[in-house]
Amino acid sequence: MNISTNDLKNGMALDLPDGLMTVIEFQHVKPGKGGAFVRTKLKNVRTGAVLDKTYRADEKVPLAVIDKRDMQYLYREADSLVFMDTANYEQISVDVADVEDAILYLTEGDAVVLPMHNEDVVGVELPAAVELMVTETEPGVQGDRVSGARKPATFSTGLVAQVPLFIEIGEMIKVDTRTGEYLARA
Repeated sequence: MNISTNDLKNGMALDLPDGLMTVIEFQHVKPGKGGAFVRTKLKNVRTGAVLDKTYRADEKVPLAVIDKRDMQYLYREADSLVFMDTANYEQISVDVADVEDAILYLTEGDAVVLPMHNEDVVGVELPAAVELMVTETEPGVQGDRVSGARKPATFSTGLVAQVPLFIEIGEMIKVDTRTGEYLARA
């Protein structure tokens, strides 16, 4: 299905020869001389690379339909992750390479949204924050109460983040999935 460049909106997905792209921003330009055009900034869904592209006004571009499915992460199997569709209980395997850094925030049983295009998973949408268990960190020194002081902590998923000095091994911590930063104790 094609769409006119005059109808572009932020967040739309386009199936271009360069790959599956989402529109980050666009601008209609009508110069004094010559024809109108649309200047766009597109982000490759798979690689995250940002591309600037210019189209003639009312040029047709292929629209991609992305189906967002609610899934539950079940377990890791070699180089793939197994998810279950919460609507029909169908299980699918996804290569670790396709989910990039999301693996650092996933624990078994977590609910996620998998955007799919032509039955291919094109990423993972995580909740804004997840709860992870601290598996490794240095003990806090008694009396060391420097305001805002941090220490590195390793979580059960392999993520390493800076946490306050009072955090101990075995504690559940809330972590921001967008920045990888400590938010609070769970």
